[in-house]
Amino acid sequence: MRGLWVTFKSMFEKPVTIQYPEEKREVRKRFRGRHELHRYENGLEKCIGCSLCAAACPADAIFVEASENTDEKRFSPGERYASTYEINMLRCIYCGYCEDACPTEAITLGDNYELSYYDRRSAIYTKDMLLDPVPATAMLTPQKTETGVFTRSVPEMENPKD
Repeated sequence: MRGLWVTFKSMFEKPVTIQYPEEKREVRKRFRGRHELHRYENGLEKCIGCSLCAAACPADAIFVEASENTDEKRFSPGERYASTYEINMLRCIYCGYCEDACPTEAITLGDNYELSYYDRRSAIYTKDMLLDPVPATAMLTPQKTETGVFTRSVPEMENPKD
């Protein structure tokens, strides 16, 4: 009799299953999904190629190669930019240490959880796959800038939010 009561009660509860992929579940506020590389409002990349994220990664999933910026070909403020930025998603453990180590808040763990691959090579996300899109094509990097405008690579830091 008790089992019949449990069955009868569950008939009026809200279902917990969803019709994925047509219907996607909203993630929690502190969810750690696929990495995102951010840009400034003027289109320059926030990543300065310091490799602190790669040094902080316990799984050795991040590879950064830095190159020199010039005023004719500027990718980010400051002297350097990440010419090669790769994250091996098969190695990543989504710990968020890369996010904590970044001095310019260039890398964050977003809310994208749809990661699937057919081979190991496609699990390596390059800089182009991780960078935020720009609103206008004139804001694409590299940009030609005036001399002496972008001398500081690390902006004034704010207290952490969240």
